[in-house]
Amino acid sequence: MTSADLLVDAFGRIKENVHGAVAGLTQAELTTRPDGDSNSIAWLIWHLTRVQDDHIADVAGLDQVWTAQGWAERFALPFDDSATGYAHSSAEVAQLDGVSADLLLGYFDAVHDQTIGYVTALTDADLPRIVDTRWDPPVTLGVRLISVIDDDIQHSGQAAYIRGMLLRRR
Repeated sequence: MTSADLLVDAFGRIKENVHGAVAGLTQAELTTRPDGDSNSIAWLIWHLTRVQDDHIADVAGLDQVWTAQGWAERFALPFDDSATGYAHSSAEVAQLDGVSADLLLGYFDAVHDQTIGYVTALTDADLPRIVDTRWDPPVTLGVRLISVIDDDIQHSGQAAYIRGMLLRRR
C-alpha cells in the first residue's frame, strides 16, 4: 500500500461519513441547530467541504471547485467567495438555511473528485514539500493533508451526532 492509497482511503471514508450524515434529511433537519448558537449539519458539511476545497486547490495549484464550477452561485450565500467558515458567528452559521441535501452532496462530491484526482498521483517524495511558511515549523504537504482529513472527520462526526439526535425526535 502506498501513501496515495492511504490518502484515497481516508478521503473515501470522509465521503461515506458525509453522505451518511446528510442523506435523506429534509432542508429543515439539515439546518436545525441543537441550540441557538451551535452549528447545523448544513453548515458543518459546507464548512468541511469549503476547507477541503480551499486547502487541496492551494497545494495542488488548482482552481477551487467552489468558484470554478459555479457552486458559489448555486449556494448564493452572503459571504465572500473566499469564505470557508473559519470564525463564523452564530448569525453567519444561521445563513445556511436554504440548502438541500442534493446541493450539499453535489458540492461535496465535486470537491471529493478533485481531491482524489490530486492525491492519487502523489508519491512519498511529494509529502515533505513545504506548502505553507506562515507556521513554525513550516507546513509540509503531508501535514496539510492530514490536517484536512482530521478537520473533515471531526466535522462529519459532529454532523452524524446531530443527525442521530434529529432521527430520535422523528
